[in-house]
Amino acid sequence: MDSPAPATNENTGFFRTRWRGVAPLDRLFWRDMLLVGTILSIASSALALILLGLKLSLWLVLTVHFLPVPYNIFLTIAVWRTAEKAGGFRAQLMMLGSALWLIATAVA
Repeated sequence: MDSPAPATNENTGFFRTRWRGVAPLDRLFWRDMLLVGTILSIASSALALILLGLKLSLWLVLTVHFLPVPYNIFLTIAVWRTAEKAGGFRAQLMMLGSALWLIATAVA
């Protein structure tokens, strides 16, 4: 269930709302991070394996594999910033979950 975000400019973009911690925490954690972020990480890993199977250069394979890492770091920081504003035990669990997710996506 999404909590309402504070009133912002209609032109405020995806990255700005998340960086400022004004995106709904539930949407940010469940949809943006766990669903979309995980799909992007799995897709880049699968593509990297295909490129490795095609015997392309290792630097290209590693670049493709680690391409989502900056975005994943951004999402984790965004969850932390938003959760700190929200406060409470649930927000703390989401902070922990986002840290564990980042480790899992970076290692896998």
